[in-house]
Amino acid sequence: MTYQEAAAWLRQHDRYLILTHKRPDGDTIGCAAALCAGLRRLGKTAHICPGTGETHLFTPYLEGYLAPEDYEAETVVSTDIAARSLFTREGERWLERGIDLAIDHHPSQEFFARETCLDAGRAACGELIYDILRELGEITPEMAVPLYVAVSTDTGCFQYGNTTADTHRVAAALMETGIDVFALNKRHFRTKSWARLQVERLIVERMHRYEEGRIAVALISRSMLDEAGATEEDLEDIAAFLGQIEGVETSVTIREQEGSTCKLSVRTSGGLNATKVCALLGGGGHAAAAGCTVSGTLEEAEKAILDAIGQVASHG
Repeated sequence: MTYQEAAAWLRQHDRYLILTHKRPDGDTIGCAAALCAGLRRLGKTAHICPGTGETHLFTPYLEGYLAPEDYEAETVVSTDIAARSLFTREGERWLERGIDLAIDHHPSQEFFARETCLDAGRAACGELIYDILRELGEITPEMAVPLYVAVSTDTGCFQYGNTTADTHRVAAALMETGIDVFALNKRHFRTKSWARLQVERLIVERMHRYEEGRIAVALISRSMLDEAGATEEDLEDIAAFLGQIEGVETSVTIREQEGSTCKLSVRTSGGLNATKVCALLGGGGHAAAAGCTVSGTLEEAEKAILDAIGQVASHG
């Protein structure tokens, strides 16, 4: 389904519930908030599924949009969700009922919905939502703020390799609505908590380097967070940190989770396909940024991801 077809489809339905993924980032939150605002502007009833687990950085964009407990949805739309495993606990029951439309930009999309609007060439799902909303009418500042958050955070403030000329064109169009991008950029890219700085210090002290520094691995244990006085909120976009080190082409962040599991994030800039690496461990994502969750200790997870990197690298 093209974005034009998705826009036409959205006009034909009502009573929307919009779903975001687990450990929501700026792209999924921004997409959901902008889409909700756009649908309401059309006179539709629309809400976002609560219980997303968002951090304080993103809660402002959900204000006024979360569904009440007694809300009965007729049409369920997911934003920036590529796999069944990424649904929140609240979203899982809607997955069982059936998702009506999935809007996504991940090449690892599992096509779990009845209809799918997918453009894997987009740097952020927010770009796709922008095109859909533009088909539906004027982009208002209320839509532009979360859309800018979606596009800017998924491209590292337009510094990641996924950034395209179209990404900049979308950002420029959003800026032309009059939104305060300085405040948004400062909030999301130029402000760090003291605890976050301590986490970064500990990562640098304890990181592992391989292949003459081309591969860098950070093991983030719960005890490390305690030592830094940090919470999950202080780890927003921590996966991008190692990639700032000169000479690093592949960075891996491994975060210890409850229940003897580890969450892994892989970022690449030297030609290695991160999606293929993570797919070997049941994950997915983009060629330059992907993730997965594995069972075991931090050390076991590190061995597993290094083995996966070796397999993909050896096959070109």
